[in-house]
Amino acid sequence: MGSAPVRFLGVVGCGAMGRGIAQVAAQAGIGVRLLDARPGGAAEARNAIASALERLAAKGKVAPADAAASAGRLAMCAGLPELAGCDVVVEAIVEDLEAKRALLRELEPIVGEHCVLATNTSSLSVTAMAAGLSRPGRLAGFHFFNPVPVMKVVEVVAGLLTEPAVVDGLVALAGRMGHVAVRAKDTPGFIVNHAGRGFGTEGLRILAEGVTDVAGLDRILRDTAGFKLGPGELMDLTGLDVSHPVMESIYHQYYEEPRYRPQPLTRQMVAAGLLGRKAGRGFYAYADGVAAREPEPAAPAARPEAVWVSRARPDLGDRVASLVRALGGRLDERAAPAAASLCLVTPLGEDATAVAVREGLDPARTVALDAVFDLSLRRVAMTTPATATAMRQAAHGLLGADGVPVSIIRDSAGLVTQRVVATIVNIACDIAQQRIATPGDIDRAVVLGLGYPHGPLSWGDRVGPRRVLEILEGMLRLSGDPRYRPSPWLRRRAQLGASLLTPED
Repeated sequence: MGSAPVRFLGVVGCGAMGRGIAQVAAQAGIGVRLLDARPGGAAEARNAIASALERLAAKGKVAPADAAASAGRLAMCAGLPELAGCDVVVEAIVEDLEAKRALLRELEPIVGEHCVLATNTSSLSVTAMAAGLSRPGRLAGFHFFNPVPVMKVVEVVAGLLTEPAVVDGLVALAGRMGHVAVRAKDTPGFIVNHAGRGFGTEGLRILAEGVTDVAGLDRILRDTAGFKLGPGELMDLTGLDVSHPVMESIYHQYYEEPRYRPQPLTRQMVAAGLLGRKAGRGFYAYADGVAAREPEPAAPAARPEAVWVSRARPDLGDRVASLVRALGGRLDERAAPAAASLCLVTPLGEDATAVAVREGLDPARTVALDAVFDLSLRRVAMTTPATATAMRQAAHGLLGADGVPVSIIRDSAGLVTQRVVATIVNIACDIAQQRIATPGDIDRAVVLGLGYPHGPLSWGDRVGPRRVLEILEGMLRLSGDPRYRPSPWLRRRAQLGASLLTPED
């Protein structure tokens, strides 16, 4: 690509992604040449982009003259030879490796020797695509997200043979087009789809264990962690016919890495046609696009006679004791709980049963509370299999005394939010460990591409690397599942007291 600015950009494939890329390029002052295999496809794309620009002008988001100038930069092509003068050509055709390779092989001798070839693939190997080219170094991934004008991140993916100058040039081009470019190695899922594996797969694992139902899972992760949608809501929006194959693909591409293991539930739902919102039914039933939801039950009137709070982790114990006082509960401050006291414990990566046994507590009176995450919008309490109904009701009544909703879940190693967030952080740590991307680019990509409330490495710092490590070690010990084994990146920084964003030279 060199240091010369890009004057003309070709876009092959004029679906939603191709149109979005063409629009932001034209708005950046670049001449765009549109080509689509379907007769009339390029003309439809040009008209659709022009209409989108007119709507932006009508809303005052761009000047009318700028919208007209951008539309004027769009030209339709009848065939590949008309792309000969482009500085960059982006293919955005069907997500099929052989189709993309065939297009690139046909395109390569047409464009000039300094023209960069880019693929908007979300899941295919850039290296495999480049293998059929005479100059594989000129091909890189240029992965935008839909809708392109709104999602301001693009992954610039270097295949094994991609020339560094090609990556640098695409990074600069993305910036010119108003996007944040993040650099990634050519690995399954790149950064965003790789980092997103923890949220859905761990949510499904929680459902598979019967810890809570899908509505409870979604409520907990929205209210305590700040996700915009819970796993069930997100998969219903995306469509299980899209999200389940991605889960399976990345799992198999990583040779059955347990961290990415899907669950049978979504495979069964796809077979049953329960694809989500577009099918009228998925994890939720929909009427006119609105999910039917059961109202949450109100907190019962029951209250415990007294509350004994575990001090095994003093900072968490202090937080819970302060909450009990604020809710009007009477604290049992003796070293061992009185016979009638509710016992509140604060596990990290463990279940309530393990804590009750280790601390010598009566499991019939023991309830766990997640004190790591936000308690202002929702409180999550977890019972042992032996917790008495009266104690569960009393705990629910007290914890919801100020009107804040309470989720009562079944025993689980790591509760809900702890295990989902720790899994997300751990996967991001392993992305950094594999040098797929820099720590800063991992966080930027996830916040912009997935809309998480924090970048996963920054989130790990907020929780505390040592605490995240303890959560994972507790889940690994209790479950025996290697999906929870801590990444070396996390373990070393936890041991050193260093930030998870600390890079390595």
